[in-house]
Amino acid sequence: MEKQIIIEQYNPNWISEFDQEKTRIMTVLHGHRLYIEHIGSTSVKGLAAKPVLDIMAAVRHLDEVESFMQPLRLIGYEFIPHKEFPDRRFFRKGQWRAGTHHLHFYIFGSEQWKDQLSFRDYLSAHPGVRKQYQQLKQDLAEKHPNDRTRYTEAKAPFIQNVLKKANEEVPHPQIEGINVDDNTI
Repeated sequence: MEKQIIIEQYNPNWISEFDQEKTRIMTVLHGHRLYIEHIGSTSVKGLAAKPVLDIMAAVRHLDEVESFMQPLRLIGYEFIPHKEFPDRRFFRKGQWRAGTHHLHFYIFGSEQWKDQLSFRDYLSAHPGVRKQYQQLKQDLAEKHPNDRTRYTEAKAPFIQNVLKKANEEVPHPQIEGINVDDNTI
């Protein structure tokens, strides 16, 4: 049975929890060039969210991720294959449908990578849209309290609309200037 969807008020500790988890990931994947970002609702200051930390890491090629499976398992991450998302590799920490951390690997600079950053940054910069998204999430959690798939699917039109607005205002976030000498891409 799936864990009930609970939307919690924004918790400023989510930022420090991300920083700690990023350090754990970088430690077990030492020697690999990674760029790691905090994404999802827990990354947006002031936004209520399911208390699940979404972390995005960039690689040059997705086939690199195969060598990450064992080290990530040591810190509690399980690889979850998703055929419907061929441009992403996904790891979960915690129980099935009740994870505490989601780790998403994308190719650095890919559309998926940029979309994650655009959505996060747009919500951060637009309090009215952030409030609408929060209300939508709360409404959907009430409507689908035990169905994460339906909850997620029902958010998709809103997310796509925000991405469209974000790309009209400022095309995808700039990724130039990333220093490749500090253990990043």
